[in-house]
Parts: sequence; structure tokens; C-alpha cells
Amino acid sequence: MQVVVVVPEPTVVAYGSKARFTQEVCGVGLLIRTLATAQRAGADEVLLIWPQTMPVADAQSFLQSPLLTKKGNVRLLQAENFDPNAQSSWVHLEHQLEDQFIWLPWNWVTYARALGAIPKLKQSSPDWTGPTLVSKTAVLSEANPRPRIGPVPEGVAVTSDDTAKAAERFLVARSGKVSDGVHSSFNRRLCRPAVRWLSHTSITPNAVTFGGVVVTIFSAIAFARGNYWSCVVGALLFFAAGLFDEMDGMLARIKFADSPFGTYLESFADSLSYVLLFGAITIGLYRQYGSRELWVGAALLIGTVLALLVTTLQRKRVTRADHPTEYLGNFYRELERDSSNWISRAVRQAHGFERRGIMIHYIVLFTVLGGVPVIFYLATIGSHLTWTLVLYYNHKFFKQAPMAISLNEIHTSQEAS
Repeated sequence: MQVVVVVPEPTVVAYGSKARFTQEVCGVGLLIRTLATAQRAGADEVLLIWPQTMPVADAQSFLQSPLLTKKGNVRLLQAENFDPNAQSSWVHLEHQLEDQFIWLPWNWVTYARALGAIPKLKQSSPDWTGPTLVSKTAVLSEANPRPRIGPVPEGVAVTSDDTAKAAERFLVARSGKVSDGVHSSFNRRLCRPAVRWLSHTSITPNAVTFGGVVVTIFSAIAFARGNYWSCVVGALLFFAAGLFDEMDGMLARIKFADSPFGTYLESFADSLSYVLLFGAITIGLYRQYGSRELWVGAALLIGTVLALLVTTLQRKRVTRADHPTEYLGNFYRELERDSSNWISRAVRQAHGFERRGIMIHYIVLFTVLGGVPVIFYLATIGSHLTWTLVLYYNHKFFKQAPMAISLNEIHTSQEAS
């Protein structure tokens, strides 16, 4: 699908004293954000119409942004006094347009999933105030658009400092995942102020990930002391470390900083956090109940390490090297297809509790209720069930890899993981 972005004459957008094309929204310049969002939404080509009254070198400086050069599918054209309401403006572009394309205002802040859903909305003639699916035939034959029919695409048109702040709140509020449940949604609400602040700093998502590891270390030290109040402090610190795990992904998505390396780093940090947590609980329970807990702890750590190794190897096997986030979506999709199997139904329901964003809630709950030993024994059983089931599903679902999946399935997988 082609996306058309038209940069208007400077006098049209000159509100206040700043150059509004470079107005930062969550740390990314407005025009660059618009173009990068179109790329992330799956555009085959982004056609950037640049006014002739502005130096083309300015446009090229935008296109040299690292956020845009990776895909390199932005094509630059200059036009004189382009007006979407004027049929003559479209006639000059007739041979540059696909039969259908998405009109995207240069200052419309949205996210890739919302922009990708526009072709599914029911609309009539173009409405230039927001993104819309446009027929080339319609713009060449009609000078005046009629009002839109159907839902308005999600987003905020940045026209002032106030709307820029509203756009930031909009982006942060939608920086989660489709698969987020009640627990993760609650976590992300707690994280929103910090993520918005972080987006205006040089702190990277990977730095946030490392910050979560540091907090986890302090959590482990507290759990290792073994007494009730130290464990409560440890549980609260582990909850805070889990929020760091939410924030790194949120920050990466709104700043277009997600990467395969970041995905694997986050996975490694999660794995390390479990090893630290369970190792510390083992030491704490040993101090309270004696050497028997060391044997259970050893079994727990072995199961945890096996589960992490087997899961990591399967992730590499069934996903493309540059899209490791596909793994969880692929796995969930296969479980849904196998829903007639009672094991698959049970795994699909129970799997969510292994996710860190959910587990941190139950760590706090059980610890406050004095149930650290319950966590300990349930985790021991669960760790060995996990690596056993991963091997089972590796044989059942993923005999042939990499998987052949459609582009739509890839997009769904990325959003679900």
C-alpha cells in the first residue's frame, strides 16, 4: 500500500516561534515520526510531496534520519502550491499514485497498528483532516470531498504545543501490546508518567532494561535475608523491577528503538531476574527451614535454566532472525488451532501466569500473605513442566522451521508478542 504525505507551505504551519516540522513528540521530530509510522504500518512506498518554496536539501536532511534509512522506501517529489482540494494538484501526480493509497497528514500522530487498520474502515470521499483511504479515480474526478463515513482513525493532529502534549499522552497510553491483559494494562498505567519523561531524555530502552536488573539484584538481596519484612521489601522491589520491564518496551515502541538485540536483551534480563529471585528465595528459606530447601532450590534452578535455554533455542528456530518478537504470537496461534487438545487449552490458559508482568503481582500477594514457600514449590513444579512442554510443542508444532507465514500473520504476531 502506498502512503502519501504532503508537506504544506511553511506559512501554513508557522504557529509560534518553533520550526514545527521538527517539533518533538516523545523525543522524535514530528515529520520524521509521521514517515516512520507509515513505514512501520507496512507501507510499500511513502510518497513525500515537498513544496517548491522550501529547499529540497531540507527534505533530504529529514530523510537521512536513521529511523527512515533502514527501509529506504520514502520517495521525494516537489510540487508547487499543492492543495488536496484542488483537482489540478492531483492531476500533476497522476502517474505517481497507485490506484488506492492512504492519505496521511504530515502532522498526524498515531501508531502503526491504527494506521494499518485504515483500509478496513468504511469511508466515502477523502477527508483531508485525518488519515483516509483514497481512490486515485476519486481525487482526479472530484474537487470537494464529502464528510467521512465510519469511525475516525485514532490519532492526534499536532497544531499547537497543547496538541503536541496531547499526542504524547496518546502515544504513551497506546504503547502496550494487543495481548496485554488486566495485569499488564495496570502495570503500564503506572509506567506512563515515567515513560513520557524518559522519551525526552537520552536514556535508551536497553539502559532501562539494565536498570531493571539492578533493582532485581536489590530485590534478591532482600529475599535472601529470609525474614518476613525483608521478603516483603524484596517483593516490592521485584514488582518495581517488573515495571522497568514494561517501560523498556513502551519506550522502544514510541521512539522506534525496538530491535532484535533489544528483544534478546530483554529476554536475557527476564531470565536473569528469575534466577536471581529463585536463588535468593532458596537462600532465605534455607536460613529458616534448613538444608532440605537447598535440594528443592537446586531442582528449581535446574528447571528454570532448562526452561530458559529450551525456550531461547525454540525462539531462534521458529522466527526470522530480525523478528524474534514473532515467537509468542506464533505459539499462541498454534495453541488456538490445537484448541481441541485439552493440554493445549490448559497451557493457553496457564501460560499467561509465567509472564513477568503477571507474576510480579502474585509474588507480592503471596509474600505479603506469608506464602513464599508456596511460590517456591509451585515455581519448582512449573519450571520443569515448562521445559517439558516446550520440547513437546517444538515437536508438535514446529518440526519445520523457519515457518512460512503470511504478512498479515507476521503483523499479528509482532503485536501479540
